Parts: sequence; structure tokens; C-alpha cells
Amino acid sequence: MGEKIPRVALIGIGLIGSSIARGVRHWGLADEIAVQSRRAETVATAERFGLGDRYTTRAAEAVDGADLVILSIPVGAYGAVAQEIAPALKPGAIVSDVGSVKVSAIRQVEPWLPDGVHFVPAHPVAGTEHSGPEAGFTELFIGRWCILTPHAEVDRTAVARMRALWEGLGAQVDEMPADHHDMVLAITSHVPHLIAYNIVGTAAHLEHVTQSEVMKFAAGGFRDFTRIAASDPTMWRDVFLHNREAVLEMLGRFTEDLTALQRAIRWGEGDMLFDLFTRTRAIRRGIIEAGQETEAPDFGRPHIVEPSLETGSPDGAERNPGP
Repeated sequence: MGEKIPRVALIGIGLIGSSIARGVRHWGLADEIAVQSRRAETVATAERFGLGDRYTTRAAEAVDGADLVILSIPVGAYGAVAQEIAPALKPGAIVSDVGSVKVSAIRQVEPWLPDGVHFVPAHPVAGTEHSGPEAGFTELFIGRWCILTPHAEVDRTAVARMRALWEGLGAQVDEMPADHHDMVLAITSHVPHLIAYNIVGTAAHLEHVTQSEVMKFAAGGFRDFTRIAASDPTMWRDVFLHNREAVLEMLGRFTEDLTALQRAIRWGEGDMLFDLFTRTRAIRRGIIEAGQETEAPDFGRPHIVEPSLETGSPDGAERNPGP
């Protein structure tokens, strides 16, 4: 574990923010945690769960004196929040985030940050369909990937501190350019979510299949799609609007491939279908071998895991298969 952080400020305390708070507390990664949400009832819930040491509805108040500030809010709110907290940030502070769109995050945040404050964007590739401070759990990031996308000129000490924090929370850490991240996540996360939202919506609008039949006879595939389609609407609206170029490019590729599949089914091209299904099965096996899922077809529902009893750290703990 790296050097302990004196004061961490969490702007937003939903699933990801509350899981960070729990992990930071459990593994002793910081001396003090400030928790902020613009909704008083959310702050009250966070306090009831003991997620922080200080609580406020004002972002500028939360970041006052903080050594590390993590934005755990919808990406569409980044610019306004960055403008609000900028005057209160202390010199040398690190600002980071947890959003799944990085080019937009950089464009919105960096112009507001004063000299001497370091922005190290991060994306923990983990989560569930649940939201709110009560949804978080300490082990959410164990065995998952966290991607850092700092500019090349960002202070490397700040990047190293963010790497140490995420490794302390149990994550594996990688680093890549922001634009490459957005393209990768468009196909591995964003377009699959869009497909899930669409197919569940299609089922809801079928005139000759009732909703009660859809819910009663939901097979595994459709059931797992509904899990994704239950994700936070505000967050995913912002994801699609702020990563539109990459999403549209990948959606175009997907549409072309779907048309080819439609043609194969129409003309009875069984060999083409068999070859495709064989290739996709191999990809699934590769994901399991990489430790990013279990063999159970649970589509990433969280499993209860325990930290190592010997070390009290995430090392060696069972992996939690988030999405």
C-alpha cells in the first residue's frame, strides 16, 4: 500500500462513491473522509452508514483542505462542479473521478483547475445495477480493472498516488490515452447497455406479448438484459451524450454485423451462424480465464467476498465479478 492520504473528499456518494468510502475506511487508506451530495437525504443516509468523518451538501466545503478529491457524479455535471470547487482546492491537491467517459471528463474539468492541482481521470470498471449510498460494498473493486487516463504532462507522482489508492482498494490498474479508453468502453460497455435498454423497451411495447408473459417467462438472456437496463438512467443518459462519437462508430459496426446475421438467418446459412457462435464462445471463455467473470451466467451480480484474514488487505481475496 502506498502512503496514506490525509484527507479524501468524495463528491457524490452513490454506489461507486460509497464503495470507495467503505474500502478506504476498511483498509486504512486515508485519515479522514469528507462526504458530499447535493441532496440532504443522501447525505443523511451516508452518515447513517458511517461512510465519512465530515458531511455536507456543498461541494466547495467538502474539498476544503482535501489532498484528494474524487468526483463520483454523472459526467454531465463535471463542468459545473469543477467550477464550483476550483477556488477551494488547495495547492498540490489531486482531482480524480470514476466516470466511464474520459475525453469529456478532461474537457470539462481541466480548464477550471488552478495551477498546481493535478487531474488524474480514473474509471473503475466495476458496478451493479443498484445505486445510492446503501448500495456500496467494500469488495466492489477487488480483482476488477481501474483505468487511468492522465495527460502525458500530468505529474507522475500524482498518477502514482492514484495507482496506489486503487491497488489498495483491490483493483488492477492500467493506463491508456483518454480517446482510446472511450473507444474501448464504447464496445465493451456503452453499446451493450444501449442494446439492453433497447431490447427491454422492445419487449415492453410488443402488442401480441403481454408484460406479464415477458416477466413470467423471461429466459436467462432476457433476464440478464433487464439487469443492465435497470442501471441508473441519469448516469447512462450522460454516458451516451458525452461519448457519442465512439458510441455511434461502434453502433454503426454493430448494425452492419446485425444485418449480416439477419441475412444469414433469412437464407439459411447455418455454417456462417455456427462459425460466429464458435468465435463468440471463445471470447466468453477468455473473459472467464482473465478472471473478469465467473462461469455462472449471472451477468456480474455481486458475490460476497471477504478480505484476506492474514493481511487485512484485498490481496488474495476472492474476486468480485462486477460488470
